[in-house]
Amino acid sequence: MNQKVIIIGPAHPLRGGLASFDERLAKQFQQQNFDTTIYTFSLQYPDFLFPGTTQYSTEPAPTDIKIKVCINSVNPLNWIKVGNELRKIKPNIIVVRYWIPLMGPCLGTILRIAKRNKFTKVVCIADNVIPHEKRFGDKPFTQYFIKSIDAFVTMSAKVLNDLKSFSNKPSKQIVHPLYDNFGEALPKNIAREKLGLSVDDKIILFFGFIRKYKGLDILLEVMNDERIRNSKIKLLIAGEFYEDRKLYDDLIIELNISSQLILRTEFISDSEVAYYLSAADFVIQPYRNATQSGVTPLAYHFEKPMLVTNVGGLPDLVPDGKVGLVAEPNANSIAQKIIELYQLGEEYFLPQLREEKKKYSWKILVDTIIEL
Repeated sequence: MNQKVIIIGPAHPLRGGLASFDERLAKQFQQQNFDTTIYTFSLQYPDFLFPGTTQYSTEPAPTDIKIKVCINSVNPLNWIKVGNELRKIKPNIIVVRYWIPLMGPCLGTILRIAKRNKFTKVVCIADNVIPHEKRFGDKPFTQYFIKSIDAFVTMSAKVLNDLKSFSNKPSKQIVHPLYDNFGEALPKNIAREKLGLSVDDKIILFFGFIRKYKGLDILLEVMNDERIRNSKIKLLIAGEFYEDRKLYDDLIIELNISSQLILRTEFISDSEVAYYLSAADFVIQPYRNATQSGVTPLAYHFEKPMLVTNVGGLPDLVPDGKVGLVAEPNANSIAQKIIELYQLGEEYFLPQLREEKKKYSWKILVDTIIEL
């Protein structure tokens, strides 16, 4: 009889990095002979709290994993219903994602009820414990949630540290596994032709949702640096605005850099991800602060050298001078390091990149959850 695992978190028909992660994790549990189902949200965020255009994917649902769309994050009657269902099913393990305190009351209640069966163990994959953007209620919501958990997995030292201010339950840090579910890398010229980009341009990539903490405004200032202008480097921005874009549009006009930018500021669907990563020379993460980043394992999978800023867990994931370069989170330092990336060249980083990416395995994550 296979052991039962329930993953609670975003999955299809929801879209984005968390959904991709949970679906890939479910496949790994299946490969290791667990009977696995994802319980995802019928309502994740009320529309007024969601910063993007839509929460839903246009891609077809995965056919090789079981997904139950059933959790309403704002309806307490629903939490009781789902909690009771899980209590009766008696999974061996519930793996729950925690990324925003807003989910604390919902998830904390479901898990408390589920655990009344005195059988199920709950392991949390904590993406953030203290959120990037602070809101009223963060601390009590997180405390309420954490009391329902048996053990934690984090993917950065910063989150592990933040967690210790709330709990001393068993916890372990691992590296964020590789996003290997977006297909293989393509030759750069083919990817660029597909995206309508020049094969000869120098192109750096900013990838993912646009939020203040990710520092795109700093990178726009970098594009105005004389060294970058003279090098004729172009910046490809691929991702949807999760805040007011006017600030960025105004900055682009003020700096007079629109000719150096390629804007693809809509949601990038899973089937297009490989084209964007394959088209770039380097991936740039100019973050102001960070715990870990899903963009880093994506760059590893597509074997793209990176520039990250010296904040949070990013420098731990990108050994300086080996798989990329580490800059300070200011325009001058980032500009200097981008020039250095081009001086060294992509090939310089590839042997170390290929060696380093071997650490980023989904089996390690599953084995860690079982062990905890």
